[in-house]
This record gives sequence, C-alpha cells and structure tokens, in this order.
Amino acid sequence: MAAASAAASGRFRPALAAEASVGVVATTGMIADAARQIGGDRVEVRALMGPGVDPHSYRQTRTDILAMTRADIVLWHGLYLEAQMEAFLTELGGKRRVVAVAEQLPREALIHHDSYADKFDPHVWMDPGLWSGVVAAVRDALVDLRPESADFFGANAEAHLAEVAALDEYVATITASIAPDRRVLVTAHDAFKYFGAANDFEVMGIQGISTESEAGLSRIAELVDVLVERDIGAVFVESSVSDRNVRALIEGAAARGHEVSIGGQLYSDAMGPEGSYEGTYLGMIDHNATLIARALGGDAPERGMQGLLAAGT
Repeated sequence: MAAASAAASGRFRPALAAEASVGVVATTGMIADAARQIGGDRVEVRALMGPGVDPHSYRQTRTDILAMTRADIVLWHGLYLEAQMEAFLTELGGKRRVVAVAEQLPREALIHHDSYADKFDPHVWMDPGLWSGVVAAVRDALVDLRPESADFFGANAEAHLAEVAALDEYVATITASIAPDRRVLVTAHDAFKYFGAANDFEVMGIQGISTESEAGLSRIAELVDVLVERDIGAVFVESSVSDRNVRALIEGAAARGHEVSIGGQLYSDAMGPEGSYEGTYLGMIDHNATLIARALGGDAPERGMQGLLAAGT
C-alpha cells in the first residue's frame, strides 16, 4: 500500500486537499498504533521510536526533525515521558500542529511522580481503561485537523475502543486468578504502577519511573531482602531496559540461598517487533498480562486473549 510505503520511508506529502492523506508523526509506537487504528487509510503514520527504544532518553535526530516539520500533525505523549524532546516539541508547537495526547487525561486519574511534586507517572498505557482516554484524544486531534472525516474517524475509534475495553476485561480476569500473596511484580524500572493500581498488584521497580534515574546498590540490596523474605520466585526484564540490574537481583538472592528466575520479558516503554501482534497496543498488553499471570501462578491461555501471541510467551 502507498500509505505503508510512505510511513516506512518517513516522507509525507503535504495535505493539499481535503481527501489527501494526513501525515502523522507520533513519538511512541503506542500513539502511532492508535493513530493508525483511527485514521485507517486516511492517514500516513510514522513512529519515531521503534521496538526496544527507551522514550525517557530518546533525542530527536535530524531525520526526525525533518519528518515532524513536514507532517500535518505531531502527536506526542507528554507527562514528561519524552524528557529529552520536550523543549523541542514545545517550541515546534508554536509553529506546527502538535498535540500532547496523554496530557488530555484528567489529573485525578494520574499517579503522582514520587520525586517531583508537579509531575506524574507517564506510563498510562499500562491500564487499558486509562489508555482509552488517550485513544479518544488521538481521535479528537484527527477530527480537529480533518473535520470532514469526523464520522470515519469516529467509527474507527469506537471500534478500537471496544477492542481496548475487551482487553481491559481480559487483563482483569486473568490477573484475578493469581493468589493475592503472589501479586508482587518486580521489574527493571517502575513502569507498571498503573497496571498494579488497576489489578491489585504491588509493583517494585529497580529504577524509578524514568530510566534516567540510577539504581544504587542500596536499592538492589533492599529488593534482594524483599525477594528472600517474601519468597518471591520470579522477576521480569523489559525490552527497552538493560537486564543488568535484574540479573544483579537474581545473583544477590542466590547468594542468600534463594532461587529467583526471570519470569519473562515485558514490553514497558515500547511495543514488540514491527509487523507482529505484539507490535500493536492490544498485543503488547495481552503479552504482558498473559506472561505475568502465567509466571505468577495464575490461569491464562498460553497464546493470550485471541490466541495470537507468539509461541512461548
């Protein structure tokens, strides 16, 4: 398809007529996926950050800048997720149509950042119920840009929101099958608080909300104590974060006679491989929830909600 080719190359033609495709640049894969679901064949979407990319430390390249200045609209997350790009995106907003979609969420629905009184945890996609608000913000941004396509965008958004709602129900069902004392999620960085709040988990990250924060020896020692004292047998690595600190945890627990295994690799700040089910928002969260449930003794189908997860999840 022409749209897919243009998205892959990062080149967008100007929208010269109402029926022309809308050139969309999205910072993260999750936002790009929402734009594709809603925009269908009326949008050409480029995601700046692909699989395995950490948005907390990502800096725009010359190619990114060119793509953003040529796009009809730039969709970014906000909530200080793209910390290294925020100044550029704010400045660009004075010249181009730029929308921080997660900033549209009500503040009372957000989790406060532990270290900054005026900032919030940006990882809202971990709760599908909350992510629905971001999907709605993407829809509104596209409708505002192309009001003549409001019905088309609205129908697509309604269909996708129904999928997100079904995902939310699935996650709630399989996580409820985990024994309450096993609902402890230990990961590389603190990206799963919204998942924990929605599904009654205690969540512990080695690093803080941002991967830019450093995990000191005292934090690792503290978590080793938790693993040993509470007999936690599984911890999780993340696709966009080094596994070095997680392995230090496992080694520290082993030195004290407690065996801990890696429960699997979670998608935290980026989705799975392009072109795969896990490379969509639905697949990303399905993978995470299914993996967590199975690793912690819950009841979940091996191939996930729709039987589409890669074998071995």
